[in-house]
Amino acid sequence: MNNDYHLSSDADRVAIENGTANPKWFRPDVDPQDIRNLMQKSDAIAMRDTAIWLGMMILTAGCTIALWPSFWSVPFWLVYGVLYGSAADSRWHECGHRTAFKTAWMNNAVYQIASFMMMRNPVIWRASHVRHHTDTIIVGRDPEIVAMRPPDLARIALAFIGLLDVYTAFKRMILHASGRIDPEENMYVAPKDHAKVFRVARIWLFIYACTIAASVLMTSILPLMLIGLPRLYGAWHHVLTGLLQHVGLAENVSDHRLNTRTVLMNPVSRFIYLNMNYHLEHHMFTMVPYYNLPKLHELIKHDVPRPEPSIYAAFKRLLPVLVKQLNYKDVVIVPDLPAGATPYRTEVEKLRPHAV
Repeated sequence: MNNDYHLSSDADRVAIENGTANPKWFRPDVDPQDIRNLMQKSDAIAMRDTAIWLGMMILTAGCTIALWPSFWSVPFWLVYGVLYGSAADSRWHECGHRTAFKTAWMNNAVYQIASFMMMRNPVIWRASHVRHHTDTIIVGRDPEIVAMRPPDLARIALAFIGLLDVYTAFKRMILHASGRIDPEENMYVAPKDHAKVFRVARIWLFIYACTIAASVLMTSILPLMLIGLPRLYGAWHHVLTGLLQHVGLAENVSDHRLNTRTVLMNPVSRFIYLNMNYHLEHHMFTMVPYYNLPKLHELIKHDVPRPEPSIYAAFKRLLPVLVKQLNYKDVVIVPDLPAGATPYRTEVEKLRPHAV
């Protein structure tokens, strides 16, 4: 969750009173049957992609163990780290939506595994992510805003090596294991789910304790390089792609075209990211599985901004805006719509004076 600000009952109340909470989101004018077709889930596709992901993890882990501690193990650690510390993020996300697999228990199994890798309590984060989609980038309501304005660039830089995230995750893990819920989490996690939160935290702490004990007994960091530390050294890719989801775009609006971006990416990043580079499409139609997002993009591209052509191009446009926000926090990117698209609502006029 975001560490730049905290949810509060006052901010929550203000968001509700001024009409920014639970907004009625813009939807492109498309045939509902086309969307229903794209919502069809496939165990076969998800099983294939999961088998590739876990198979590559097993293969690279085997190579790192065989070559440890020589320099030749480093390339395999780099791959293993990204598969653990970044690819798990997108699997956590998609299975959290229950859209990857058609079979429910398969979604849940991968969700639990990926949640452990990302150090995100599966109960807490499912509730958090529901709120994120209900109130996307609504300040005081969305608990997953990556960077508030003005942006903390040092914090963003540290996110690439996961230090603050892991520190916060362990603090919350210990808190939950002691049978307590953070006040912020209490705003969106149902009381009936608290026991599940506590149980997961205790199991996870036991696993980490066993891993640390194995490292001590072996007098080697190898067990921790396989479990735990990849969340640090493999985090960079999920941060790199995650920053492009919403950062630099508008806050407190009811049109995903203003607060969410799509970026065209290379095939490797798309596999790691599970097509979440089509993020605008995902927010508009959350029940469309990741493997159908490219088709969804083609279906609605007449009514949404043109995607950024690459990760490089997206950051080339974003980074100057983040620097400008240090002195003028209201500056935002307002994407251009294609000719013939449904116009933005009147709220875009409020953004025009701050647009770049």
